[in-house]
Amino acid sequence: MDAIALWQRYQDWLYYHSGLGLYLDISRMQFDDAFVEEMRPRFEQAFADQVALEGGAIANPDEDRMVGHYWLRNPDLAPTAELKQDIVETLEQIKTVVHKIHTGELHPPQGGKFTDVLSVGIGGSALGPQFVAEALADPNPPLRMHFIDNTDPTGIDRVLERLGDRLISTLVITTSKSGGTPETRNGMMEVHHAYQARGLEFSRYAIAVTGHGSTLDQLAKSEGWLATFPMHDWVGGRTSEMSAVGLLPAALQGIDIQAMLDGAAEMDAATRVPTLEKNPAALLALSWHYAGNGKGDKDMVMLPYKDSLLLFSRYLQQLVMESLGKATDLDGNTVHQGIAVYGNKGSTDQHAYVQQLRDGVPNFFVTFIEVLGDRSGPSIEVEPGVTSGDYLSGLLQGTRQALFENQRDSITVTIPAVTPQIVGALIALYERAVGIYASLVNINAYHQPGVEAGKKAAAGVLSLQQQVVKTLAAAKQPLSLKTLADQVGAPDQIETIYRIVRHLHANQRGVVLKGDLARPSSLAIALE
Repeated sequence: MDAIALWQRYQDWLYYHSGLGLYLDISRMQFDDAFVEEMRPRFEQAFADQVALEGGAIANPDEDRMVGHYWLRNPDLAPTAELKQDIVETLEQIKTVVHKIHTGELHPPQGGKFTDVLSVGIGGSALGPQFVAEALADPNPPLRMHFIDNTDPTGIDRVLERLGDRLISTLVITTSKSGGTPETRNGMMEVHHAYQARGLEFSRYAIAVTGHGSTLDQLAKSEGWLATFPMHDWVGGRTSEMSAVGLLPAALQGIDIQAMLDGAAEMDAATRVPTLEKNPAALLALSWHYAGNGKGDKDMVMLPYKDSLLLFSRYLQQLVMESLGKATDLDGNTVHQGIAVYGNKGSTDQHAYVQQLRDGVPNFFVTFIEVLGDRSGPSIEVEPGVTSGDYLSGLLQGTRQALFENQRDSITVTIPAVTPQIVGALIALYERAVGIYASLVNINAYHQPGVEAGKKAAAGVLSLQQQVVKTLAAAKQPLSLKTLADQVGAPDQIETIYRIVRHLHANQRGVVLKGDLARPSSLAIALE
């Protein structure tokens, strides 16, 4: 394609939102007009699906749930007055509680003000708040943010050690819709123990974000925690950033949550437009479908050219992969859908994996995130007439061009700056793109049966561990792995049993392994 034709294609496939100052360029995706015309009828259905979803249809049929994260930034859309009131009251509660904490009206038992926030959660209860904190928090926020987002004991210890003596002025937010998510429950219990070890009453530091009537909700109310905020069954974890899950920690850090909501609402309006060329989320979905043949044949590589957007790709991993990675479609057909997402940031990745992107296996498409504003103040010249920001812009444009020259597809999203309004808009843009793409390929984007399967399998392993310990305790002599598996009644799970006893042995949990560790079948296993 010559330069004139390429320039024309750029103009044809450049979307601009004047209110947000956001550009979306899909001209470097190599689809043709025939592909676009073929897809138009599918988009008509996808647009209709989104209208029904926002109207309160059961968009998550597997769990018989509505999908209402769009109502969070526009409560007037909620299908009932009760839902609207709940959304409005929750937002007011967030603002009221945060104001009391910032002013010191709500304070640690010893007096003074809270200095830090420790967020305990996992998945959508952590990834969104982490992304927003990295993107928007001031270097010296009213409260410093920390996260426990795993059940890794060493990781938990590191966070608590980092807090040190400030634990006595640290607010703890535990976020779990059901209250029974094992990783979150474990983190909460570890933190509870840390407070108890210092002679502190945990409930005087604790806030819960959870479902109405959940085990966590009941615990928080029975122990008199500082506050509880709702998680609704019509908001999934990966779309919960505009709920109390994300807004509470953001507000505590001094981030303008109303601007985030306003930006999301403005993008929501743009992504409701039922015309392909005028709907940025539809343009993203079109590009994703083209790149992967509607089957996720190519990975989505995210390259934000701004340090503050470092965690955007990590946030999108869950939003995209948990939503679209499905074994069956809505008709029960086996389809194995999904789009893999990875990325870090530019221009760092030009010194890492961009070499493969340009010259290696063409199993991807790139999304560049360009930020027009370099910094809040003036920049020095690192060369005559050139700033460090000019270099960053030049490297983005150069990489985009180098990839295109090798027939590698790319999308470019351009934003004016990283602000609460723009971050809200980006979240809303990708939420809608996921929903539209899911309609195009006829899958349920709002459940996660694979995640539940993993939880059930983990519960089975822990149940088996209890049986192993019980069997060893009753044994009068050391047992071989095979004998142990037979006596437990799980001869087909001998490898799992080996991994259980190895873990218990490594952590001095009373299990002794004697024999050649390189030959598991030679081991004699006993309790101390």
